[in-house]
Amino acid sequence: MKKHCTAILLAGGRGSRMGAEIPKQFMEVGGKPLIAYALEAVERSAILEDCILVTAPEDMERMRRTVLDRFPSGKVLAMAPAGSERCFSVANGIRMLSEIRGSCDSGSGTTDILFILDGARPFLTEGILERCYESVLRYGSGVAAVPSKDTVRIADEKGFVIDTPVRSSVWNIQTPQAFFFPEIRDAYEAMVKAYEGKAPKDITDDACVYERFTSGTVHLAEGSYENLKVTTPEDLALMEQILSHM
Repeated sequence: MKKHCTAILLAGGRGSRMGAEIPKQFMEVGGKPLIAYALEAVERSAILEDCILVTAPEDMERMRRTVLDRFPSGKVLAMAPAGSERCFSVANGIRMLSEIRGSCDSGSGTTDILFILDGARPFLTEGILERCYESVLRYGSGVAAVPSKDTVRIADEKGFVIDTPVRSSVWNIQTPQAFFFPEIRDAYEAMVKAYEGKAPKDITDDACVYERFTSGTVHLAEGSYENLKVTTPEDLALMEQILSHM
């Protein structure tokens, strides 16, 4: 029997590296806001039942008016406020989901598996979601990733190389990142208590939280080189190029 899967869709960034006047999730690309591509992937997915959309409190009305009204989604349960850092945004989304779901014990309406998605990844596919889902069932976690195409060097603070990992063992991490809900919920609650609102520089994604605050290990699931995250104007140009060939 299929597990109930919920997504937390992150759309709370300011997009400072994009150099735009508005947050990048609202930028029009190919006739629709950037965030609409991820929302549509959630909407058509057979894996994901519903989602929590996380955005800045001051952007919630804009999100309703310029995105949800134009591209209605029956899967959005609620909007949660973004935090000062990505990890706190995820924590706020989990808190909102817990309030909606109530008890996390087995039963109707319970979220079994949580997927955490970047709203700035417009080319999320059902195949990636399926591979992450199967990875969670088998290994307890499923983090989308692709093998690095480049040689990676480890440098010290002065820029001198101190190590060179074997390229075949180096992967570029993406989202979705998926976990059994009770485990990742408890891990995020522990993270919030541990950092007490301070910016955790050593927490860069959900896998870090899972590794740090549970006894589990992270298993990588096959992502896609097209599953890019739009962060800079160069990424935006690449997205437009991909769209032109679809």
